[in-house]
Amino acid sequence: MAAKIKKGDKVVVLAGKDKGKTGEVSQVLPKDGKAVVDGVNIAIRHQRQSQTSQGGRTPKAMPIHLSNLALLDGNDKPTRVGFRFDDEGKKVRYAKTTGETI
Repeated sequence: MAAKIKKGDKVVVLAGKDKGKTGEVSQVLPKDGKAVVDGVNIAIRHQRQSQTSQGGRTPKAMPIHLSNLALLDGNDKPTRVGFRFDDEGKKVRYAKTTGETI
């Protein structure tokens, strides 16, 4: 199945504690059906001090389920994603709200 959300896409969170926040996808985990979005779903991770690095509490973006994300179109509005073939016969993604190819 083709990916509706890919690395580098601008997305908005539809549900959960970070509802309404936007960010860029930094990693997609297709096996789990999740994606890591910068600045969204932040958890605090503790790191032990070592000779090379300072220890402490570091924020880390955790994966969020793809069903809770929506792609942003050219007008910065959430949109669903469709697939169609362009003039060269190549399969492309497009925004259902505006009809623009992504």
